[in-house]
Amino acid sequence: MADQDAPKPVNPDNMDLADLRDEIDRLDGEILQLISRRAQCALKVAEVKMKAAPDTAVFYRPEREAQVLTRVMERNIGPLGNEDMARLFREIMSACLALEKPLEVAYLGPEGTFTQQAAVKHFGRWVHSKPMPAIDEVFREVEAGACTYGVVPVENSTEGVVNHTLDSFINSNLRICGEVELRIHHNLMAGPNTQRDKISRVYSHQQSLAQCRKWLDAHMPMAERIAVNSNAEAARRVHGEWNSAAIAGEMAAQLYDLDIIEHKIEDAPDNSTRFLIIGTQDVGVSGDDKTSVVVSMRNEPGALYHLLQPFSDHNVDMTRLETRPSPSGNWTYVFFIDFAGHVEDVNVRQALDEIRKKAVEVKVLGSYPKAVL
Repeated sequence: MADQDAPKPVNPDNMDLADLRDEIDRLDGEILQLISRRAQCALKVAEVKMKAAPDTAVFYRPEREAQVLTRVMERNIGPLGNEDMARLFREIMSACLALEKPLEVAYLGPEGTFTQQAAVKHFGRWVHSKPMPAIDEVFREVEAGACTYGVVPVENSTEGVVNHTLDSFINSNLRICGEVELRIHHNLMAGPNTQRDKISRVYSHQQSLAQCRKWLDAHMPMAERIAVNSNAEAARRVHGEWNSAAIAGEMAAQLYDLDIIEHKIEDAPDNSTRFLIIGTQDVGVSGDDKTSVVVSMRNEPGALYHLLQPFSDHNVDMTRLETRPSPSGNWTYVFFIDFAGHVEDVNVRQALDEIRKKAVEVKVLGSYPKAVL
């Protein structure tokens, strides 16, 4: 009987415009009901969690969300692309999570920065986001419990590592809970009062100016390049000036009501930045994970070799190695290492056990899902 009541599949190729619109309306009704049912389930999940642990309930599980988004992309049959479909589900999940408990997320501000864009990409538009003036302020906001998570940049494909972020981890107890990879597109923009044939200065963050150096040399060689604290600050300044332009992202153009004169002026077409999600929780296994550690070694011959050998011996794929001066003394260093796998994986645990025997200190910054989007 249930099969008789189920709607019969239709062939859009045999439908006229009116029929197609009717079919879309019918499908919209089904989608609306399913989203409402999903939201009701989310409310029940919150109720169950609060009963089990009223004071310590955890509502956001990074590994669970990564698994859901990965499954969406694997099951997608088109014609929407995998990332487009995953972004739709990202927003549905964000809205449902807000019903359980809205997340408070700090990010490197001000509003309109690429870091805010990364926060929206990772958490969706239903979080409460808070701009902070510096990376260490993001760390402090999360450590104090004023925000549940923070978002900070860690490396750019063109300009390299963000040292301030790495240094902040040395004296912090926060954990890395996730990562975001964001394609960075720089745009030249001007305000309503700008006389575009008389632009004599270009504002942007120093890294953005560096990432657009060749374009500026070719198209605006006489314009003064002025580095400011952020691309958003550059956009804010330009809004009220007649002889200046800014390099920033589309979000900043929308926020400060600027017109984009030239799109995608970055020198490297594959320019991207990686951001880290920081919090206080340990993250479970998602099935496709990455781990970050910081290691202090004795200053002796062969130290780096002894540090790296266990990764090879236990078949652990190391994806990044950075060296930073140690705060404990002159001419000593600590190593920041990213590698594939989770601390609960047997081979990862064996490799870390060997490193601990040789190192002065091994600090696990976190195991977390690899970026899905």
